[in-house]
Amino acid sequence: MTAMPLRIRVARTDDLPALDQLMRKSVRGLSAGYYSPRQIELSLIHVFGIDTQLIADETYFVAEIDGRIAGCGGWSKRRTLYGGDQTKMNEDSLLNPLADAARIRAFFVDPDFARQGIGRQLIEASEAAARAAGFTRLQLGATLPGVPLYAALGYEPLEQVEQSLPDGEVLPLIIMGKQLL
Repeated sequence: MTAMPLRIRVARTDDLPALDQLMRKSVRGLSAGYYSPRQIELSLIHVFGIDTQLIADETYFVAEIDGRIAGCGGWSKRRTLYGGDQTKMNEDSLLNPLADAARIRAFFVDPDFARQGIGRQLIEASEAAARAAGFTRLQLGATLPGVPLYAALGYEPLEQVEQSLPDGEVLPLIIMGKQLL
């Protein structure tokens, strides 16, 4: 855990520039060794980004330490499993809590604060909010560096997928799921 107090709050539209900067720093800093530099840079253009629908739905959180955003992540009651605004082609329809799994979405931690429990606390906040909304199952699209955290929190691999990138490049991801207790 971090020595400084961690505050988790709902993300706001005015957080968008800081969230974009954090996401890029996180992907570049924590994906090295899992993905090639080319996969990382292409993923920042074609896959990763902020999904503003999460902010509009008030299901996206930021973790702050001394006023600095150290991490972000959330959950969704919508169909999209992963990706930023640039990946959306169709309406992002609502899920049915009685039949569908809520989505755990867009987790990024500043590499300066990695492995201090920030991701865990954001996931716990997201799971509690999804449970309060009536969901009993969760699903997510994990990057390879995220798999150990999600596995430690009870998520099980369901399927390996390859997200297509330009010029025949792919980004391996693991679809994972969890039953809420």
